[in-house]
Amino acid sequence: MSSPIDRRRFLGTTITAAGVLAAAGCGALGDAAPAQPKHRTLIRGARIFDGERIRPATPVMIVGDTIADDDGGPADTVIDGAGKTLLPGLIDAHTHVFDGSLRQALTHGVTTELDMFCLPTVLPEQRRLAATRDDVADIRSAATLATAPGGHPTQLISALAGAGVPGVTAETTIDTIDSPAGARAFVAARIAEGADYLKIVVDDGAVHRARFPVPDTDTLTALSDAAHEAGLLVIAHAVTAREAETALAVGADGLAHVWSDLCPGDPASRRLAERVRASGVFVVTTLAYFETITQQREPVTGCAAPGHEDNAMDAARSLREAGVPLLAGTDATPFAPAHGAAMHRELVLLREAGLDPEAALAAATSVPARHFGLADRGRIAPGLRADLLLIDGDPIRDITATERISEIWRRGVRLAR
Repeated sequence: MSSPIDRRRFLGTTITAAGVLAAAGCGALGDAAPAQPKHRTLIRGARIFDGERIRPATPVMIVGDTIADDDGGPADTVIDGAGKTLLPGLIDAHTHVFDGSLRQALTHGVTTELDMFCLPTVLPEQRRLAATRDDVADIRSAATLATAPGGHPTQLISALAGAGVPGVTAETTIDTIDSPAGARAFVAARIAEGADYLKIVVDDGAVHRARFPVPDTDTLTALSDAAHEAGLLVIAHAVTAREAETALAVGADGLAHVWSDLCPGDPASRRLAERVRASGVFVVTTLAYFETITQQREPVTGCAAPGHEDNAMDAARSLREAGVPLLAGTDATPFAPAHGAAMHRELVLLREAGLDPEAALAAATSVPARHFGLADRGRIAPGLRADLLLIDGDPIRDITATERISEIWRRGVRLAR
């Protein structure tokens, strides 16, 4: 169930009218100007984390927007990477994008954000920015998530409006769903919005110390079936063990959070992790999110409150031990956790959850790329998109080295810093 789905929107190519005429040899446009040579950047002397493992220092060439073999030819720009490490650009597998988010993410080395709910009043402009500029992160999005009338996160819209978040007013509403009969139309509307995957909400509000309506299991199953028929992954917003069980039952491909209501050491967490592995489902960790909400609340410990960071960390350990694919994600918002910066905290927390340094870095690069069908990124290899991050130091020895950013390339363009 968790196999990556390659869809034509990831591979689509637009051919301009002028290009068609030129290809046909149409002389009405006159002789085409010679193509400008692509800028060549050579990065040498840096150790390489290729998305899966660390490699000794190897020259890496960027030609235009693509990683290329070092052919020994001249370079327009040479970067001395001595004492540094070159990584694929980071991929945050759980964010919520608003104005300014993509710029903020890129300045911290996050070259792609996987948005898990973006308002239809906000998403088109974010897509336009990502398509036309190289000083912002790229984006994939669930667009409007599937929730019940009055369900999570509809209660947050007024808070966003009250905070003056652009694109949100007190009158802002989102589509909701209340029966299986509406599933196909709901998914079709999300595809029309440009959704790259579907997010379904199974959260009944316990973590928020509230009670919210949730679509029933028949509706959630119908949504999953309709999304899969349309070639979309299904990501479930579930934050308790019971909600995670429901997500597995209705056919989700991934969980947007670890569960956070079982005490550390509870055998039920281990049993659930084994069921997740057997179902072939991946999990986005969002440990920085649970750390944030724990710090914002009155002091509690362990399983005294659903959503406590200790419970979430233990769930992540159980999932790691069971061999479940873990994807680094932060649940970044306009408030906290912060876009970009929170990703580096997530890496620290993944190490604390028992992932070795290479596994933690893979969780932020190749693993999300693989599970979300982003075949052109997440690794350093010839022919792939040149989304790259050069850092001072060695993240295998000290994962916080990812915060010491020297250079960032997004689609081969060096970010001015």
